[in-house]
Parts: sequence; structure tokens; C-alpha cells
Amino acid sequence: MILRTERIRTLDQIRAFLEGNEPADFELTDQPSAYAFVRRTLVRFEYHGLRKPDKGLVKRYLEKATGLSRAQITRLVAQHRRTGHIRDRRGKPPANAFARRYTPHDAALLAEVDEAFGQLSGPATKVILRRMYEVYGDARFERLAHISNGHIYNLRKSRIYRSGRLTFRKTRSTPVAIGVRRKPRPDGKPGFLRVDTVHLGDRGGKKGVYIINVVDEVTQFQHLGAAPRITQHFLVPVLEALLSAFPFTVQAFHADNGSEYVNHFVADLLNKLHIPAFTKSRPRHSNDNALVETKNGAVVRKWLGHIHVPHALVPQVNDFLRNHLCPFLNFHRPCLFPTEVIRPNGRIRRTYRQDDVATPYQHLRSLPDAQRFLNPEITFETLDHHAAATTHLAAAQAVQRARAALFRAIGQARSSAA
Repeated sequence: MILRTERIRTLDQIRAFLEGNEPADFELTDQPSAYAFVRRTLVRFEYHGLRKPDKGLVKRYLEKATGLSRAQITRLVAQHRRTGHIRDRRGKPPANAFARRYTPHDAALLAEVDEAFGQLSGPATKVILRRMYEVYGDARFERLAHISNGHIYNLRKSRIYRSGRLTFRKTRSTPVAIGVRRKPRPDGKPGFLRVDTVHLGDRGGKKGVYIINVVDEVTQFQHLGAAPRITQHFLVPVLEALLSAFPFTVQAFHADNGSEYVNHFVADLLNKLHIPAFTKSRPRHSNDNALVETKNGAVVRKWLGHIHVPHALVPQVNDFLRNHLCPFLNFHRPCLFPTEVIRPNGRIRRTYRQDDVATPYQHLRSLPDAQRFLNPEITFETLDHHAAATTHLAAAQAVQRARAALFRAIGQARSSAA
């Protein structure tokens, strides 16, 4: 900035200028010109011979005239007192720079050590560097042998070190030997089960009950169970009871990639029950477990909602599911079953016809040679007796009454807890 200061020649004029009574005009320009103006002003007013109050007055004048901060003006005045000049030293190395003890080669060597050892702590790394020189005689470590713990971390911040540690690897999938990653292929046979977990909700930072939902892909037979947590201690017994409740032989078990199912505890359970196939969903194939996902919304959320259920009510919830809701779903609640139609372009289209609407048990009964799929201790005569024990409407009304009783118990438990 160049200040046209022909009229400002005395300290009184500076004081008037600072008070806003002295006219002056400004023209913005580059920083070297501002530095030159500061030097001319210091010489004009013989700054270094002024009294302290007058020096402060000149400094305030230079701040207002140049737009520089007070700290910048102080540094420029000090430079002028020492050298008689004012120069911009930015971008230049200091005149008396400290000698650098550790070279870029040392930083790269430290990166090599950390890469091999997995970046140990400073004291442990210091021992390695010292012994590499003193014990093994590696001359490359001569300077690093005497490095301090703190300076090890300083070198780790350097650009040379970071570039030495930078490695590129392709993303590798984590191999899990449990289960086969493919879509189940039931070929019209019952016993290919889908499983998923539904969390009913939290309250006050406390987890609620989890519902385990198991559905057969072909017949849509469905069994539900409740567990307070989805650890193997609680999940495996519930899952074993659900798999044993199906009237037909279980041929395959399919889950998504959740760790509550893809683990050795569930795999051991399937081996114990002689279930031959364990499959899991493929990446980017959301339809692999679509059937059980739809049942989560159409059944679990519809009948149990999102309400928080305390862990103490798990027995009541399991009683409702086992004795009321599951028999109703399998013997009295109609489901839509798809019929695959091959279009002229060769693509398969699924249609849902009115004639295909049936309960899961009716669909099981309609399968060709259905008797061969049943468990040895199960007969269709027994299943027919369960199906004919009550009407569809009476079964639905009974489930509604049992559900209302369960929700009253949940409400009382929540009120007492509050």
C-alpha cells in the first residue's frame, strides 16, 4: 500500500490522522511497497530516537496505513534496528538453521524396520535400532542407534517415512469356511429353510427381545421363537427347537451373512440334526433371503410390532408364538404361492393366481407324493386333526385374544419397570 503522505510530516499530524481529522488517501499495492513505506516512515521520524509514547504512536500509524498487524510491525521495526533494512524473508531458510542429524535415508530405514515389526512402541523400536548397529554391525543404523524415543515419533511424521510405509493391496474378501455362498435350490421340495432375526426394540438404553424367524421356501411353513439375546447361549437352543418343530425333514438351512448364524455353534447344531446343506446369501443378491424378509414385515411386525419387550417376558412370548401364532400361521392363514410362466423371450415371470392361494399345510398336502417328505413320527392323519380342530375364523380370534393378553402383560411389566 502506498500512502500519499505529503502532508504528514510531524507527530502532531500523525495524532490527527489517527483521530480521523487529517485527510489522507490510500492506494492498494504489493507488500514490498508496504515494506518500503514502513522503512521510509521510520527514517523520516527518526523512530529509534523517539520516546516510548511516540514510538507507540508511530506504530499505530503504520498499522492503520499499511493494514499490517501489530506483531508484523514490531518484527519489521526490529529488523530495521538490527540491519537498517526491511526485507521479506518468507520462503527462505533461516540464516542460522539447526544442523539436521537424521537424514531422509534414516527415515526410510526406520520405515523399513516398522514395516517388518508392525510398528512397535518407541522404546522397543529403539532397542532394535541400537542392537542392529552394536550387535549385528549394520553400519546403516549408526545414527539411529542413538536416537531418542521422542525423535522416533518425529521421524514417523515425516514425508519420507510415510511414503516408505505406503503400500497398496487389492481389497481381499475375508474367507469364512462356514456355509456355502449360493442361493438354495429346493426344486419344489419342502425342507429348505430361511432364517432371519427381528429385534423388537429398545427402551431406555436396554435391548428388547429378539425374534428368530424360520420359514420354509416351498410351503411357507413358519416357526417363530424369542430369545433375550442373540448370543450362542440363548440362540442355539431356540433355533434347535424351531428346526425340530417342522413336520417334514429339513434339507437345507439358509441365512444371510449375520454372525449370529454363520458361526461354528450353529454349524455344529446343523450337524447334530443331520441337516446336510448350510448356505448363506451372496453379495449384491438381495433376493437370496427375500422370503423371510417379507415374513418379517407381514407377520412379525404385524403381530408384535416394534414395542420393547423386557427379557423377563421371553417365556410368555414363546408360549404365544408356539401355542397360538405358529399353528394359526401354518394351518389357518392363507398365503400366495407363485406360478412360474416362461415368456416368449425366454425369461421366467412369476404370477400369483387365485387358485394358488392356500395355507402352508394345504400347499404341503398338495405336493406330489408329499408323504415321503414327512418326518418318520409324523403322519398326515395327525396333521389333518390339527388343521380341522377349529375353523379359520375361530383360530384367528383365539390368536387375537392371546395377543391382547400378551400385550397386557408387556404393558404391566413396562409400567412396573418405570
